[in-house]
Amino acid sequence: MRNLRWLAALPFIGVLVGPFFLNRVEPFVLGLPLLLAWLVFCVLGTSAIMALIYVTDPENRAPEDR
Repeated sequence: MRNLRWLAALPFIGVLVGPFFLNRVEPFVLGLPLLLAWLVFCVLGTSAIMALIYVTDPENRAPEDR
């Protein structure tokens, strides 16, 4: 589990480093300029990675005290 938490840094690195390499208007991806599409995919990737971390976290499997 501890190694899986490092996945949370990937979207941050993508948003931080991506614009330096993808700052151009063309090509269009799904009708969006390349940089905007990259940032949208980073946001969606963040949600997917956080869901993966949540599902694999062993603390979320413990039964609740009633």
